[in-house]
Amino acid sequence: MNTDRQIASVPITIHGRDVNERTQCAHYHSERDIIAIRHKCCGEFYACIHCHNEAAGHPAQVWPITEFHTEAIYCGSCHQTLPIASYLSCLNTCPHCQAAFNPGCANHYHLYFEQ
Repeated sequence: MNTDRQIASVPITIHGRDVNERTQCAHYHSERDIIAIRHKCCGEFYACIHCHNEAAGHPAQVWPITEFHTEAIYCGSCHQTLPIASYLSCLNTCPHCQAAFNPGCANHYHLYFEQ
């Protein structure tokens, strides 16, 4: 079942399948799977690449290094956004609320960010 979730009091909609208030989805739902990513191709936040590929109707594009200043990461714990560069250098900890991010996400960076 596809669901889009607008997080309370935050005007950001997180798209994906079975998305909960922490941005966990049907594909990734461990305690540390709490980020959503704004996709370069459409500007929409998705819980993961699989959610995007299932629902968007177009291929995903990676963010070029020259745009790593873009606020494209959403923390499902504190509901703050952060620039890609901050996310990539945060050592898997939200700089706003100190929530732990999944270090395994680094295995998928090439799907989202120019390497």
